[in-house]
Amino acid sequence: MESNFLTAVFLPLALGIIMLGMGMTLTIQDFKRILIYPKAVAIGLGNQIIILPIIAFGIANLFPLSPELAVGIMILAVCPGGATSNLITHLCKADVALSITLTAISSLVTVISIPLLVNFSLDYFMGVNNPKNLPVFDSMVKILIITLIPTIIGMWIKYRFPLFTQKSLRAVNISSAALFVMVVLGAVLAERENIVEYFFEAGPAALLLNLSTMFIGYFTARIFAITERQSFTIALESGLQNGTLGIAIASSPLLLDNAEMAISPAIYGLLMFFTAGFMIFISRKRLA
Repeated sequence: MESNFLTAVFLPLALGIIMLGMGMTLTIQDFKRILIYPKAVAIGLGNQIIILPIIAFGIANLFPLSPELAVGIMILAVCPGGATSNLITHLCKADVALSITLTAISSLVTVISIPLLVNFSLDYFMGVNNPKNLPVFDSMVKILIITLIPTIIGMWIKYRFPLFTQKSLRAVNISSAALFVMVVLGAVLAERENIVEYFFEAGPAALLLNLSTMFIGYFTARIFAITERQSFTIALESGLQNGTLGIAIASSPLLLDNAEMAISPAIYGLLMFFTAGFMIFISRKRLA
């Protein structure tokens, strides 16, 4: 994916709009809920921030991936679910408040964790062929600009104009979903000459990451006696990653500017909807 209009302008803009839409679903109370059910939040964040990168690292080493695709898997592991996981949680009839809380808190944490873990992955998988590291502070600022600032603006809009937010949220959600699809398709089309080969190479790893983290998220919650509704929520927050942010980190000229690293998040974004559909089917039966 060359540094063109798609990666230089559309991708950061699309991500900003998606994060703005997510912010329009948040309030300050979402951050305070950690005091209401601290055990569920702690288990959810433990899965997202600690267990998920460890699993991704194991999968990236297990499969015969190119270094770029392996780094792409690791990039996925540090991108919290975002608005997509909140929407899927709602469709699953799981605990949307917990989902939003986990998304809100993990979005703050990953401003720091993304540059650190991505740089570790670049050094580990690329070695002497590593073309570019993320300057830690500079990357934190850029990630803050394209993720947290739009989210905060969205929260302000919801606080200042609640009626407008209520009326426009459906349109914003539809637009966010459409932009997500466009970003994924853009990343796929940019590598269309090799996409079939990439799909067979990275697809199994991306699918295993998705399924294993949902499975582990659910059962770690059940082991600690979390309710089934909240356990499904933790499974979704653990297993549904923000593919748009992953593609942006990999392919944006502001960050890594590497098209091949964006393939794993793009393939994950396609597969995720099938596994999410399965989760909706299962949870709506169990949580009815």
